[in-house]
Amino acid sequence: MTAQTTTRLDKETRDIVKATVPILQEHGSEITKRFYQLMFENHPELKNIFNQTNQRKGDQSKALANTVYAAAANIDQLEVILPHVKQISQKHRSLNIKPEHYPIVGKYLLLGMKDVLGEAANDDIIDAWEKAYGVIASVFIDIEKEMYEAVENTVGGWTDFRDFKIVKKVVESDVITSFYLEPVDKNPFPTFKPGQYITVKAEINGEKYHHLRQYSLSTAPGVGTYRISVKREDAIDNNPAGVVSTFLHENIHEGSTLPISAPSGDFVLDQACTRPLVLISGGVGLTPMMSMLETVIKQQPDRDVIFIHAARSGKFHAMKDRVDEIVQKHEPVAAYTVYDHPGADDEYDKAGHIDYNWLKSVLPTNDAAFYFCGPKGFMRAMYTNLKQLHVADEDIHFEIFGPADDITA
Repeated sequence: MTAQTTTRLDKETRDIVKATVPILQEHGSEITKRFYQLMFENHPELKNIFNQTNQRKGDQSKALANTVYAAAANIDQLEVILPHVKQISQKHRSLNIKPEHYPIVGKYLLLGMKDVLGEAANDDIIDAWEKAYGVIASVFIDIEKEMYEAVENTVGGWTDFRDFKIVKKVVESDVITSFYLEPVDKNPFPTFKPGQYITVKAEINGEKYHHLRQYSLSTAPGVGTYRISVKREDAIDNNPAGVVSTFLHENIHEGSTLPISAPSGDFVLDQACTRPLVLISGGVGLTPMMSMLETVIKQQPDRDVIFIHAARSGKFHAMKDRVDEIVQKHEPVAAYTVYDHPGADDEYDKAGHIDYNWLKSVLPTNDAAFYFCGPKGFMRAMYTNLKQLHVADEDIHFEIFGPADDITA
């Protein structure tokens, strides 16, 4: 994305789009919610791509509204949001979003604006946004084209979905189970970067549409299999049980087949860095951290690592034995466990939550590379803690499961 991208829009168009920023701030989520309603009414087949659970929760509407707002606010210099665009494009490539999907999205986004804003969305505003959307969509299409070509040119790489067989299924805790996957066709398959994810296509009996879910790879690259470690999302309060996680836990066994996409994602370990590494996880956010830890002990055995994991209790703590084994065998690695509600027989380092004072007490330095992952509330707390510790922005790396949300506000 260059300055030439923006100049494809005349100044009048850019001025109109920028002038809509306050409107988007006020009505953005309402507009995008209406957009999804209209699009699915007219193109129900797209329910095969979009996560319907996130639709019901409103997370996807909020994420799209934030993206539209960011594009409008930076329409003079779209290169500012290039990192965000690339992150979304990684997800799009994993979900197999294609160029032909963009005109559909654009049509119903504009209709959503008209429906919600009424007379405020006059012809000039709609015309300006139609032009702006065309430019923004072309940026996504171009970036994703490069991503598709890159994976196709990788040894063993593929686009769309490829069938993998479950060769091993391991219960890791009361709620997390690991699945080891190998390609059914026995042909080569690409390695991945520690921290990346795959998309699983769940084809469930009785469900009209299939479901796509993204799961981090939880082992080091190059071990001969892919491994995902999936938390079973049980029904809690008014939230129903997770459709796909329940399906995987209850219906997918050794010998079962799952269609998956090739590894994707830009939340990856910088393997050129040799400074101390701090990995912090909450719940199933453990999965990309395990991939990073397993990679470091193989490729950088002398690198200092602090591994901190937070869970409800020992019953919910996956892969603890493996982490303990690593600590015993690799002197530069130290691990700490934090439990919200520890059981009587649990061994742990802190009860409650990871707070600033405790984190400061166990970290020998703030001059390190920090990676963290977990539920959104956990992520916001970790970001706040690291900023209080004066960790440099470029040393703070994180990934949010599900639609993007601003944890730095």
